[in-house]
Amino acid sequence: MMSVTSGNLHRRTVQAFIASVVAVVSIGFSVTATADTGAKSKRADRLAEAMAEGRALDLTVHSTSMNRDVPIRILVAADRSVPRPTLYLLNGSGGGEGDAHWFAQTDIVEFAADKNVNIVVPMSGGYSYYTDWVKVDPVLGRNKWTTFLTQELPPVIDAKLNATGANAIAGISMAGTSVLALAEAAPELYRGVASYSGCAETTTRLGQLAVQAVVGGNGGDITNIWGPLDAPGWRAHDPVVNAHRLRGKAIYVSSGTGMPGRHDHLANEAIDGDVVEYARIVGVGGPLEAATYYCTQNLDKRLKQLRIPATIDYEPGTHSWPYWQDQLAKSWPMLERALTR
Repeated sequence: MMSVTSGNLHRRTVQAFIASVVAVVSIGFSVTATADTGAKSKRADRLAEAMAEGRALDLTVHSTSMNRDVPIRILVAADRSVPRPTLYLLNGSGGGEGDAHWFAQTDIVEFAADKNVNIVVPMSGGYSYYTDWVKVDPVLGRNKWTTFLTQELPPVIDAKLNATGANAIAGISMAGTSVLALAEAAPELYRGVASYSGCAETTTRLGQLAVQAVVGGNGGDITNIWGPLDAPGWRAHDPVVNAHRLRGKAIYVSSGTGMPGRHDHLANEAIDGDVVEYARIVGVGGPLEAATYYCTQNLDKRLKQLRIPATIDYEPGTHSWPYWQDQLAKSWPMLERALTR
C-alpha cells in the first residue's frame, strides 16, 4: 500500500515530468495538427456555399475596450422563423487568425446545417487566453477579451440574429482553459460550457508553464496577463480553484490521454501519409495532450468534491483537430438541452 508521503512524492514527480515535457515540446513546434490542403480547399468551398445561401455570415464588431474591430464568423440557425439560442465557439491558441480554426480544420459547416442554434466564432484573439490583461503587451497589444466576449459582443449578436439570449460557450486547447474561466466570471450569461483539451489550471506549475508556452512562445510577457505569477489575478482565473462557480451549468470536459488514438494513423487527413508529420503529431501532440489529461483529472476531482455534476470524457488521443471535431459532436446534445430548456 502506498503511503501518503510516497503518494505525494509520486504526484510531484508526475507533475515535474509533465511540466518539463510541456516546456520542451512547446519550443519550436506547432501545437496542433492541421488538415491537408485538399481538405481545407473542400471546406472553404462548403463555407462559400453556406455564405451564398445565407447560412453563414461574416461580421465585424468593434470593441471599445480594446479599440479594435474583431472579425466574427457565424453559422446561423437552420430554422430562423423564431428566435434561437447561441453557442460561442472559440478557436485555440492562434485565435483563428491563421489556418488553425474550426472552419478550415473541421466539418463544422456540415455539422451545423441542421442545428437550430446560432454558432458564433470570433476569428481573433491569438495567444490572449481570451481574458482581460492588466497591462498592454508590447507584442500582443491590448487584450480585454473577457469584457468583449461577456459584455460587448452578446448584445450585438442578440440584435443581429434575433437570438433568444440563451448562451453556451465551448473552446479547444488554450480556449479550453478560457471557456471555463469565462463561465465562472459571467455565470449569468452562459447556461453551458464545454472544454476540449484545455489545462484548467493557472496557479500550478504545469498550468503556468502552459500559459508561458502559448503566450511567451509567441513573444508575449505573461506577467502582463494577470500580474506576477503569485499575484491574486492568477488565482482569480484558475478554473479549478473557482470550480464552485460552475454550479448549475451544463458542463462537458474532455481530454485525450496522450496515447495514440483512432485518428493517429497515416491515413488521417492531417497526416496524409507523411511519416514525419505522424511522428510530430504523436511525439509532440501526445505529450501535450497528456498534460491536459493531467489537468482535466484535477478538475474532475474538484467537481466531484463539490458534488457538481459534469460529463467528463477521456479517450486515447493526441492534441489534434479530429478529436475536437468528435468532441463537439459528443457534447452537442448536452449543450443543446441547456440552450433550449
